[in-house]
Amino acid sequence: MSRLVRLGTTLVIGLGLALGAHSADAAKAKKKKPPAKVVKKVEKVAPPNVEQKKALAELMGSFKFGMSKDEVIVQLTKSIDERYADQIKGTNDVYQQDKLRKEKNKEVTRIKQSFTEFTGKKTGWDVSVIDSEFAHNTEEAMLVYWENQGGKNQRRFFFFHGGELWKMFIAIDTKSLADDQRNFGFFRGLMEARYGKGATIEGRAVWKVPEFEVHAIDKMAFYGAFGLLIQNPAKLRAIAEIRAANAPVKTNKDALIDVIKEKPDGDSKVNLDENKDAIDAIISGGK
Repeated sequence: MSRLVRLGTTLVIGLGLALGAHSADAAKAKKKKPPAKVVKKVEKVAPPNVEQKKALAELMGSFKFGMSKDEVIVQLTKSIDERYADQIKGTNDVYQQDKLRKEKNKEVTRIKQSFTEFTGKKTGWDVSVIDSEFAHNTEEAMLVYWENQGGKNQRRFFFFHGGELWKMFIAIDTKSLADDQRNFGFFRGLMEARYGKGATIEGRAVWKVPEFEVHAIDKMAFYGAFGLLIQNPAKLRAIAEIRAANAPVKTNKDALIDVIKEKPDGDSKVNLDENKDAIDAIISGGK
C-alpha cells in the first residue's frame, strides 16, 4: 500500500473515530434531562372592588381623559374662582379683596405659562421628578398646577398627546411627614388601606381597572417625593410605538453629566436645587 493511500486511510479512520465520538457524546447529551425552567411567580391581586374603584376615580378630580389643554385650564380656573370667591366674601376689607383678586389672576396666569411642548428642545423638566413621563418629538406636552389648598403641597402635571389629556402625575411633598414615615413602604401602606392591595410592577404599586390605571411611585431616593400616576391604558400601546419610532440614537451621555458640563464655573458638584422648574418647584413649592 502506497504511503499516500496509507495516509488517506489514516485520515478517514481518524475522522470516523472523531465523528463516532461526537455522535456518542451527542447521544449522551440527548439522554440528559434539560434544566428545569425557572418560573417566576406572578403575584395575583384581586382587582379593586366597587368602593375601591370609586375611591381611585376620585384621584382624577374633575378632569377626564381626552380633554384639551384649554378645557383643563377652564376647569382649573373655575376651581380657583370658587376658592377665591369664598375668601373675598369672607372680608369687608376692599384692599384685601383687591389683593386676593390679583393673586387669583396670577395663579391662573402661572398655569397658562407652565404649558410645555416637548419638541426636542431641552426643558427644565428633562432632569426632574417627571423626566420619565414624557418623550420629545412625539406630540407630547404638559401643563402644571400647584395644588396647595386644604393643607396640601403638591404638584399635578397634566400630560397631553396629540392635544388630548391622557395622564396625570401628582408629585407629593413629604416634608410634613416624620422621618420614619418618609419611605415608600409607609406611603404604599396608606394607599392600600384606602384602595386595596396593589400589584407590584417594576417596583411600583399598581391598581388597574378598564378605564384607568393608578401607580404609586417611589421618588424618594433622588427627589424626596412620592408620585401618583393616573393614566389611560387605552393610549399606552400607541404612545409606546410612537416613542420607539422617534427615539433618538442612544449614546453614553448622561443628563446629569450635561448639567455639570453646563455649569459656567466648571464646578463638578451637582446642585439639584438649581433646577427651579423641577426639584424646587415640585418639592418645595418654588417657581
